[in-house]
Amino acid sequence: MISVFLAQLVKERRNPLLIIIFMAASIGVTLIFTDGTQAPTSISIFSEEDNAQAIEEKWEPLLNEENNLKFITTDPAEAREDVQEGRSDAAVKLFEDDYQLIKTSNLPTVPYVEQHVRKVFEKEAYIQAAVEQAEDPDGLRTDITTKLDDPPLKMEVVSTTGDELSSYDMATQLMFAFTLLVAMFIIGFRVNNIMKDKVYGLWDRMILSPVSKTGMYAAYIAYACFIGFVQTLSVILIFKYVLNYDIGERLDLLIIIIAFFTFSMVSVATLLTGIIKKPEQFYAVYPSVIPIIPLISGAYMMPGTINNRVLIFIGDLFPLSHAMDAILSVVMHDGTWSDITQPLILMILIGVIAMGIGINLVERRSN
Repeated sequence: MISVFLAQLVKERRNPLLIIIFMAASIGVTLIFTDGTQAPTSISIFSEEDNAQAIEEKWEPLLNEENNLKFITTDPAEAREDVQEGRSDAAVKLFEDDYQLIKTSNLPTVPYVEQHVRKVFEKEAYIQAAVEQAEDPDGLRTDITTKLDDPPLKMEVVSTTGDELSSYDMATQLMFAFTLLVAMFIIGFRVNNIMKDKVYGLWDRMILSPVSKTGMYAAYIAYACFIGFVQTLSVILIFKYVLNYDIGERLDLLIIIIAFFTFSMVSVATLLTGIIKKPEQFYAVYPSVIPIIPLISGAYMMPGTINNRVLIFIGDLFPLSHAMDAILSVVMHDGTWSDITQPLILMILIGVIAMGIGINLVERRSN
């Protein structure tokens, strides 16, 4: 078994380009897609009324109060072109007491922008209605503004334990999602070496050696687990110590979660290897199926976004869903052993079942 494992490792050492490319891809994609989540989103505002300048000067400071969105006065033609070309998620056309949201698609940012703009306009409408009926409009507006800035009652939200609520970082979630996605590709390609060596006759030659068939299966599976675990852990350590991503203080729990995920995903890849007839077909089918799994599992979305029971059931059949639940529990909510026990058990269960069926299918196909 050890000799077969070392033989796979020697092949990797002779041609490490694929691993390097995948690691660079996971880091690069994460930086590209999370750059916007760490900086304020710029939204263009404009008016085409006769008193356009006065309207823009009125609403721009109000829209930019206490918000991580940045509203910028822009030329109307330029604002519309930015939205059409995809350079901006949305733009806001201003009227004296109303607005119109200009968008081309329902990106995740758009509902958030619309909610904030509506809140600002409704707040101003209430103030304006009260001021119009007052004997001293300027004094009442100043009094209302002062009360809003320093209200007599304040609400403080804390957790059930009395601690401050932890902030949710979407960039960190996407970092783990893309890292595990790349690991799924690497694991699948390494598990497919079983079928490749069978087709090319290397498997038959190894059977003549003292190595047992069980030992050969164990060596291929152990190597796929090893390479997937090392790749995933290396990328996460780069994000933590080089790129300064906040992944929590429980690195030990993350290592355990990655190990369970790697074994479970190796089992799923073995099952797919047994279903597909030829190793060449695997390279066509596997890369087409794997990118769908994070979408169904909700790895790219806020928790609770997917509420369709069918999609939730399908997502739970794959280890990625349970791995992300465990990781987010540890990183975002300071989870402990008791919080990740259930996801770990589910990943082991998926791994054992998929591994048993997969090896059986691979063996039957060979016979």
